[in-house]
Amino acid sequence: MRCMPPEPPQGPLIGPSIEEVVAALPAWRGRTIGIAPVGGGLTNRNYRVDVDGQPCFVRIPGPATELLAIDRANELHNTRAAASAGVGPRVLEHLPGWDVIVLEWLPGRTMSKPAFAAPDSPERIAAVLRRLHAGPRFQLGFDMVRLTCFYLGVVAERGVQIPAGFRAALPAVGRIEAALARAPLASVPCHNDLLAENYLDDGSRLWIVDYEYSGNNDPTFELGNTCQELGFDDARSAALCTAYFGAADDARLARMHLQMIMSDIGWTLWAAIQARISAIDYDFWGWAEERWARAAANLGGSGFEDWLAAV
Repeated sequence: MRCMPPEPPQGPLIGPSIEEVVAALPAWRGRTIGIAPVGGGLTNRNYRVDVDGQPCFVRIPGPATELLAIDRANELHNTRAAASAGVGPRVLEHLPGWDVIVLEWLPGRTMSKPAFAAPDSPERIAAVLRRLHAGPRFQLGFDMVRLTCFYLGVVAERGVQIPAGFRAALPAVGRIEAALARAPLASVPCHNDLLAENYLDDGSRLWIVDYEYSGNNDPTFELGNTCQELGFDDARSAALCTAYFGAADDARLARMHLQMIMSDIGWTLWAAIQARISAIDYDFWGWAEERWARAAANLGGSGFEDWLAAV
């Protein structure tokens, strides 16, 4: 694996308070405002703000998110593109100096791994992903190998602790990269970070939120990433592949499996960096170790060589 990390995008190191955000929006002056924090975020501070009784969602970036390779201009562009595709919320306001985004409030429940145990989940996920992937192109591309390189640069510069054995496995990343490049798929607008909580269910369909890591990418990364995050077994992963592509052949499933490994490798480093820089009360180091253990098991498993050959 040859690392040529990108320049880190620049952003504010310290964000405003929610009260400062409310005061900075001319359209909200003289209105009746209600503020409530929204929990569950792993990077930013999120709020529900009711303006004359109408709810909206306010996202205030966390500190030092440039170290996570988040490009706020790319996020804004892609959030608008996803909204135009009918997949994500509309951008109502934007404060560029603080990179604050105000989004429409989407009614519906935040999804979870248990919620995705429903039998029809693969088909519902495939439907919303096909809609996103057929929408307007995103501003930038996304490549987990390149992002891993970037994170390794941050790790070295900041002296960030990473799980034991991680560096010894890096040659395998080069093998995965070479295998996927032999018959590349056309890139499509991808979310790339499909935790269960980044899906919302309005009762009839799914929506996707939080486009911080979005970019044009191989669709099998999107499929593999969501299977990994939702804990799908092989049968459920094959069902999602079939629902998305129309068939689950060996080559597509192998691509998904290799992309699952890359997803775990990249987000291992993300979590290790978060353990160093984040002020959020969350066990990021435990998260890093969990993902690395899964990636290492797959790299050392009997299926790895078969997946490399099948793609």
